Amino acid sequence: MKAVIPAAGYGTRFLPATKAQPKEMLPVYDKPTIQYVVEEAVASGIDDILIITGRGKRAIEDHFDRSIELELSLENSNKDRYLQEIIDISELADIHFIRQKEQKGLGDAVYTARKYVGNEPFCVLLGDTVTVSDIPCAKQLIDIYDKYQGSVIAVEKVKKEEVGRYGIVKGEPIDSILKIIDVVEKPKLEDAPSDLGIIGRYLLTPEIFDCIEKTPRGAVSEIQLTDGIGLLKDEQDVYAYEFKGTRYDIGTKLDWLKSSIEIALQKDDIKDDLLEYLKELTRLEG
Repeated sequence: MKAVIPAAGYGTRFLPATKAQPKEMLPVYDKPTIQYVVEEAVASGIDDILIITGRGKRAIEDHFDRSIELELSLENSNKDRYLQEIIDISELADIHFIRQKEQKGLGDAVYTARKYVGNEPFCVLLGDTVTVSDIPCAKQLIDIYDKYQGSVIAVEKVKKEEVGRYGIVKGEPIDSILKIIDVVEKPKLEDAPSDLGIIGRYLLTPEIFDCIEKTPRGAVSEIQLTDGIGLLKDEQDVYAYEFKGTRYDIGTKLDWLKSSIEIALQKDDIKDDLLEYLKELTRLEG
């Protein structure tokens, strides 16, 4: 199975930090956000990955490429651990790149992958969302697909005040999943069919491309993948699955800061010092 990682957005919420670097390259603790996403795909058994970029995103390509000069410098300095880390990045998977020529929305970004994907199911992992779980989120979706042979969307319950930031789904229970009967992109709270938000992980059948072709511009005048999924569910069963794990949405500056802190607190080499620092800040604030 192949994976598609859309990473073409402007990252305007993070300006000026993203004026000259992609949002997906912002570090979450010690790695760029998009590296976590690629590692999730690889841990799910996927080693053929397409990253959809845009103008000004060259840093993403450079990150997953070899850096011979840096490697030689590290080798000459006997910094073997760092040397191996950067070599490992370039050998994670077969990573390809294509540009979304115009910013027309997530649906359009995914549509640019149609020739790469061909006539097979594929995973979509948003490049600004990090998931942490014993079984990778993409692998959880693959397991559901293997059982039900239909598109699967990862969801989780979201706060009422955040409903307008997500695609929201409503479904009928089937075993431990839901068969989607309604899906709305960024609805007002009073129009939301439920509190289950799409969290940036999808396993889609190739029929989604025909549905995207038929999708007009929707929320914020963009071609929304959610609207394409709404058409797909009318042609074949589409399922929603409540992801088992923790999601870090790098969607706002505050979310990004929280993500770095929470992930750092999972690292044995720093968590004690960081906890002590946070306690000291709390004492000072008090």
